Order: sequence, then C-alpha cells, then structure tokens
Amino acid sequence: MTALFAQISDLHLDGTERATRRAVRVMDYLRALPRLVDALLVTGDIADHGEEAEYEEAARILTASFPVLTCPGNHDVRPAYRKALLGEAPDDGPINQAHHIAGTTILMCDSTIPGRDEGRLDAETLAWIDSTLAGLPREASALIAFHQPPVELHHPMPDSGMLEQPGQLADLLDAHPEVAAVITGHAHTAAASIFATRPLIVGPAITWTLRMPWEGDEAADLEQPPGLAFHVLDDNGRLTTHYRVVL
Repeated sequence: MTALFAQISDLHLDGTERATRRAVRVMDYLRALPRLVDALLVTGDIADHGEEAEYEEAARILTASFPVLTCPGNHDVRPAYRKALLGEAPDDGPINQAHHIAGTTILMCDSTIPGRDEGRLDAETLAWIDSTLAGLPREASALIAFHQPPVELHHPMPDSGMLEQPGQLADLLDAHPEVAAVITGHAHTAAASIFATRPLIVGPAITWTLRMPWEGDEAADLEQPPGLAFHVLDDNGRLTTHYRVVL
C-alpha cells in the first residue's frame, strides 16, 4: 500500500490575524485536494505562547476528514496542549502517540525540554519508541516524527536549538530497520539530510521562512508563503518527499 502523508510545522498561532490566515489557507488547500492525504503530521510549535486559547484555535483550524497527528515543539506547553488540543487531563509528562494508518506506524514523539529551545528524547520517550517499534509485525513500515532536527542545518538559529544527544536515537534506529525516515520541523526551512542512514526530512514552516546565511542577514523572511511537505511511502518502504507553497 502506497501511503500519502502531508506535513506542516511551526504554525505559531498567537491570536493574530496573520498567523490564523496562513494556517487556514494551508488547511483549506489540503481539504480541497482531489485525493485526500492519509494523514497530516503537524511537527510542533503549534502555539506561539503555549496558551489554552491558542490550542483551542488550533483545534478548530486543524479539523479535517483525515487524521491530524500532532507533536509539541519548544513553544508548546504540555498541560495546555493536552487540555485544549487533545482533550486530556493537563499533565507535564512527554506527549508521545503512535498511530497506525495506511499500513504505516507513525510515532509522534515529544522532543521538548520545557523552557528550552533545544530538544531531547528523554529516557521515557526512547523506551517508548523502542517498545512500540518492537511490537510491530515483521515487514512493517514506520515513520518517526518530532520537532528539533538531530543534525546541523548550517544556520546558527536552528543549529543552536537542535536535538541533544542524537546518538541515543541513532543507536536505537540501528535495531529497527522498519523505520523509513525521520521527520522534523523547528528550522522554518524545507531541508533534507541523512540521519542514522535514514532520510531526515525537515518540513517548512507556516508562519515564516528562514533565510540561509547566503541569502541575507535577516533570518525571518515574512514575505514567503506558507509551505508544506507531501511524503509518499511506497510498498518497499521508500520515502519520496515533495514540497509545496500555498499562495
């Protein structure tokens, strides 16, 4: 079964008309596609200040006929996220969720360290990833998604807040060949690299686009349209990614 997943990231909903308009534009685009995606992955920084009202708005905007899978970013706050976005009791623990969709297991992982921009997959989350993957049937395909990239992207802004101790995840992936790719956000730029021999795909941002050092000194390009990614996972476990902007 060939699966089609969309990815958006870094909505930074803050109650302003600009942030709302950009997120609504992308969701309207996705909902109007001739073929609906099997699921939408939202890789963090959904809210800008981690307030309940921001997550309540996110819940309204992200409503769709296809599954919408989320994980937190460094701007997100776990208790408010759980209460207003997930409808759960407020809690400070990591927010990790596994979803089985279109023949693929998607692990939406919490790589946040409350109060810090850097990320880390803590011992509880790494153990959960390992046990979840170990329970999959033979020949299964899986994707792992979280917020902070585990490799340098050659810009001081995202590289100052990347995933700490990435070797722990790399060692875990060595035992799990069923993982087809690692998917992240955080950097506000569409990018592709390699991590632990897997494709590492970084989704673009909804709110603004990162200017790379060779493009200028001002990091945030507010004029670029919001971007998204489409991930096609084929029967052989090979991931192909297409990037789009929504005008």
